[in-house]
Amino acid sequence: MLRLLRLLALALVAIALIVVSIANRETVTLHALPLEAGSFLGYSWSVQLPLFLVILGGILVGLLLGFVWEWARERRIRVTAVKAKREVAWLEGEVDRLKSKTEEKPKDEVLALLDKPAGRG
Repeated sequence: MLRLLRLLALALVAIALIVVSIANRETVTLHALPLEAGSFLGYSWSVQLPLFLVILGGILVGLLLGFVWEWARERRIRVTAVKAKREVAWLEGEVDRLKSKTEEKPKDEVLALLDKPAGRG
């Protein structure tokens, strides 16, 4: 059911993008600099594109910038998680080492069952 809803939502978004694209087929001119600055610097690069490409390109650039920003913001969390994993692995190894070092055979079978960890062995 959730998959069907997801596909329906994607279909609606696709239809909306197609409608916007068809409605905005006019050609627009994009300039790298304002006309006055371009004439002052002697550089006036421009390109003509359909308006829907400009709109969709702006959405795509915004999404990419947002993803990169969020990835950079979460760096601290990822570093902390990696350090915690290393520390847990080291501590588990230390516990195993200490258990094997000090382990003696229990004198009673009931004590042996109680000393055995639930998650291991």
